[in-house]
Amino acid sequence: MEYDAIIIGGGAAGLFCALQAGKRGKRVLVIEHNADVGRKILISGGGRCNFTNRDLRAEHFVSSNPHFAKSALAGYTSSDFIEMVKRHRIEFYEKKLGQLFCRHSSRQIVEMLLAECRTARVTIKTACTVKSVSMDEKYVVETSEGNAAAKCLVVACGGLSFAKVGATDLGHRLARQFGHKIVETRPSLVALVGKGRDWPQLAGVSADAVVSAGKMSFRENILFTHRGLSGPAILQISNYWKKGVPVAIDLLPDTDVIAAIESARTSRQTLGNYLSQLLPHRLAQFVAERRGVNKPLDQLSNNELQQVSEELNHWQVQFTATEGYDRAEVTLGGVSTAELSSKTMESKLSPGLYFIGEVVDVTGWLGGYNFQWAWSSGHAAASAL
Repeated sequence: MEYDAIIIGGGAAGLFCALQAGKRGKRVLVIEHNADVGRKILISGGGRCNFTNRDLRAEHFVSSNPHFAKSALAGYTSSDFIEMVKRHRIEFYEKKLGQLFCRHSSRQIVEMLLAECRTARVTIKTACTVKSVSMDEKYVVETSEGNAAAKCLVVACGGLSFAKVGATDLGHRLARQFGHKIVETRPSLVALVGKGRDWPQLAGVSADAVVSAGKMSFRENILFTHRGLSGPAILQISNYWKKGVPVAIDLLPDTDVIAAIESARTSRQTLGNYLSQLLPHRLAQFVAERRGVNKPLDQLSNNELQQVSEELNHWQVQFTATEGYDRAEVTLGGVSTAELSSKTMESKLSPGLYFIGEVVDVTGWLGGYNFQWAWSSGHAAASAL
């Protein structure tokens, strides 16, 4: 079978690229190796899909080329996608920080994309495995259901995150086959594994905090786990974390600990009980007891007070690893942007070959940014097919 374009991957980027190209009159085939399309969409946002963010800027994305995403994001904005959602009468709400979620179910987004694909006469083959790809005047894709050929091939098969929903390294292998470099990959938007053995004592404790790595800081909740830390602030900072470099955490971002304790210095209450007014009880007791200073405030020396302040306002945490791809929302790194057109996502090495979505070295923050990158990069490629 011959088509104008073959898209490998029936996720967010692949489906969106397909429907946009189909609307332009292109004959499009989408190949998805899972039995259903959009599996990652379905499980996202706790089943409600954080499908975009109202506040969309290039600085919300991590890439070896921080400017690469600008063109695609400008070409198809969050407002554009919101209009499509409204047109399909999908109810949504803003949770916080511009994050938009379906009010009912993420399945509505998948159904919307499929409806648009049907209108655009897109052919979708599910449970269809790609065996090989070759190029001889046209791109020929050998699959478990026969061969298909097209002058354009779009690789939209994602990164390595969430193997349980079918993630593979196919996109990276295809990129290498056609001479592309892969920027080193690792799990991201993921919980981090801490150094030491104290973590189980605090598992389940949550606290508001400012978490910093290098010049980047995020203020949201952190969640103690049996192995380290999770929560929105940690997931955000995982995009910037570097092994061997401590992450700074301010557990009391609105409080100067030294000044606060000084003002209560005449009190006979213990440090742990005092801190329990400012922090979750278990965390307060842990901080006081670990330093061996859980005694009345009026007995604290200036040196002990300084140590407690450092622990709370400037806690330096060494993480040894991430929780891995099975727990990661995205893959950091991917196909090098140096070898792609920022306007069309087309390969500079192999004409007619495109890379979109998570397979590319563009990773968004937590909060709908990665879905918007899927929509925007898919639109950019579709406009050029």
